[in-house]
Amino acid sequence: MKKQITLLVAFIATPFLIDIHPALAQDAADGHSIFDGETLQGWVGDPKFWRVENGAIVGQSTADNPVKANTFLTWDKGEVKDFEMSFKFRMDGGNSGVQIRSQPKDNFRVVGYQADFDAKNAYTGIFYDEGGRGILVPRCKQVTIDADGKKTVVDGAVDEATYLSGIKEGDWNEVVITAVGPKLTHSINGNVSAVLIDHQKDAAEASGILALQLHSGPPMKVEFKDLVLQSK
Repeated sequence: MKKQITLLVAFIATPFLIDIHPALAQDAADGHSIFDGETLQGWVGDPKFWRVENGAIVGQSTADNPVKANTFLTWDKGEVKDFEMSFKFRMDGGNSGVQIRSQPKDNFRVVGYQADFDAKNAYTGIFYDEGGRGILVPRCKQVTIDADGKKTVVDGAVDEATYLSGIKEGDWNEVVITAVGPKLTHSINGNVSAVLIDHQKDAAEASGILALQLHSGPPMKVEFKDLVLQSK
């Protein structure tokens, strides 16, 4: 664990923005995989909870190995700014999500924007601010936050019943997250579930890291595969 924390600190000290760094920007122009399907190379997390199995990243807690505080697997290639990320997830219990433009903390913690999903679909499709402002965009809504933190909420393009009918419980669901300037979009299985336009001073994030979440609480399992990142 000590060695992995050292690697994470080294990564934090040398931020690496995908939309301006020439080498990664060139690779990311048409989208590139950020998971090799076999190992956790390029990712940093607590090895007690993360592994690769059957071509997928697996985060799992058990009664004998519980997660006492939300823990994260972080992509260690630096920060992202304007991008599109696609991936598939599958869940057995619990809550999870993908952190975008987020900030690392000690002990494999991450705070910031999260595209949220859970096994019971109570939160699947929302935008959440982990360790910060809480729920930013309810499901099937668009929210604009002004400089002072005031929210303007409008209905999204897809109604909630239609959106939920497209979620595959216990099976693979495809997510696309885009971030361009202050606008973030969260889509699942082709339906836009949340749009955030964030102008709030001292809270909106223009860049940050990517990470996968394993939530504290009862035993759960979440799987991720086909993770592709493209600069915008």
